[in-house]
Amino acid sequence: MILTDKEILDNIKRNRILIEPFMPGCLGSNSYDVHLGKTLAVYNEDELDAKKHNQITTFDIPPEGYVLQPNMLYLGVTEEYTETHDHVPFLEGKSSIGRLGIDIHATAGKGDVGFCNYWTLEISVKLPVRVYAGMPVGQLIYFEVKGEVLTPYNKKTSAKYNDRLPIPVESMMWKNF
Repeated sequence: MILTDKEILDNIKRNRILIEPFMPGCLGSNSYDVHLGKTLAVYNEDELDAKKHNQITTFDIPPEGYVLQPNMLYLGVTEEYTETHDHVPFLEGKSSIGRLGIDIHATAGKGDVGFCNYWTLEISVKLPVRVYAGMPVGQLIYFEVKGEVLTPYNKKTSAKYNDRLPIPVESMMWKNF
């Protein structure tokens, strides 16, 4: 089941969900709107290698916005830091973003119980489009889980994305080899 606005608020009060900053106007009937953080990143190489640490360059989005180009992969980050202790969070792009031809994740739309961090966005566009820091970019939806979680994500020794960083984080696939 998906949590309603009332259930999301109840879980925030009980410290089972944390959203910083939390803005009541961003709470929908069954989701919470998140915003594009001020930092984007691009990979330094045109060819990536899953067995190697592919380096990125980060840069801030200027006040006048930044034009994303097709055939590029941009890493973005949510403005919001989140913690989810009892639910599975899903991050989906807002329909208004999709209608501009912006995809905010290639495959990683689901978090794990125990995910405590900013969300790195895997951004691609169909046409050139100007984006701005702080613009609404996605919505978090929280699903109930059945049964006890033995090891939440933030307690796993194999978890690769636990460092709390308000900037995009590159793929850590190379740590699997």
